[in-house]
Amino acid sequence: MNICSLLPSGTEIAFALGLGDSIVGVTDLCDYPEEATKKPIVSRSRIEVANLSSAEVEAEMRDILESGGSPYVVDEELFVNSNIDVVLTQDLCYFCEVDVGTVEKTLVNLDILPEVLVLNPRTLDEILTTIDQIGEACRVPMAARQLLQSMRERIARIVHRIDAVKKRPKVFSIEGVDPLVIGGHWIADVLNVVGVTAYQSGCDAQRIKWQEVVEYAPDKLFIDLCSSDINRNAREVSWLVKQDGWYDVPAVQHGEVYLIDHVYLSRPGPRIVNGLEILAQLTYPDHFQNLLPKGSVAKLDTQIMNASDCINCSDWFTPVSYTH
Repeated sequence: MNICSLLPSGTEIAFALGLGDSIVGVTDLCDYPEEATKKPIVSRSRIEVANLSSAEVEAEMRDILESGGSPYVVDEELFVNSNIDVVLTQDLCYFCEVDVGTVEKTLVNLDILPEVLVLNPRTLDEILTTIDQIGEACRVPMAARQLLQSMRERIARIVHRIDAVKKRPKVFSIEGVDPLVIGGHWIADVLNVVGVTAYQSGCDAQRIKWQEVVEYAPDKLFIDLCSSDINRNAREVSWLVKQDGWYDVPAVQHGEVYLIDHVYLSRPGPRIVNGLEILAQLTYPDHFQNLLPKGSVAKLDTQIMNASDCINCSDWFTPVSYTH
């Protein structure tokens, strides 16, 4: 069987199901596990997100769309000549990964069409369903059941322990800046599981005003910007710092601002459970320990922030040391 995965979460699921050797094509965003980076690249993003600010990404994306272009370049020759049996794609976000419309246009001239599996999870439960779907489509249903059992057991442990927590802080999570965005779909659902009630499970991502964050006055502020690792998150904080009321937010005053690597939350695959565990530990550190993958979180150091000679916001955050 030959599998082409056009989204990082699909690639992660396929590898987790033991299908790594069957993958014949991925995108340039498929970087986990490491073996995925050695696979032929079928699709590349036109925008180098890692080197741009959020405002610059927004501007480039707008220019591409207004010109009638696509945010992605598909290697149609490689795609067509790879004898693909199953294509993993999505139809949820045209900006994030190659969508099903692009796939259908590329496949139109094939004599034998592969199965196109469109993955559009909006909740945590629907992420689990997509894993089952991939297992069935790729003929490894038992591997899918075993993976799902492990994930469900970890989720259940988190939920059980949170149910016993009586004192719950006010938490706010930001998934985009300039413009300011709060995450929807499964991210809102995961936050709900952790006990953060400011989000509606399965809702769309929403643009908000910074004043709404200030007025909410969160005790803890999570910054997990889409397509951003810790370093890019840290660079983008400068926009938040410039907003009126940054220093009035309780989370800022008490050093409870956390940068979280986006891969644990914005990719609806097996590592979403790691994301749930990360949020549980950061929200309830007295009840959860040793759940943070190495390099996944950095925390605001108020002493550095308040030092008059430290004007680089990126330097205000230090890696959280307690890990697996």
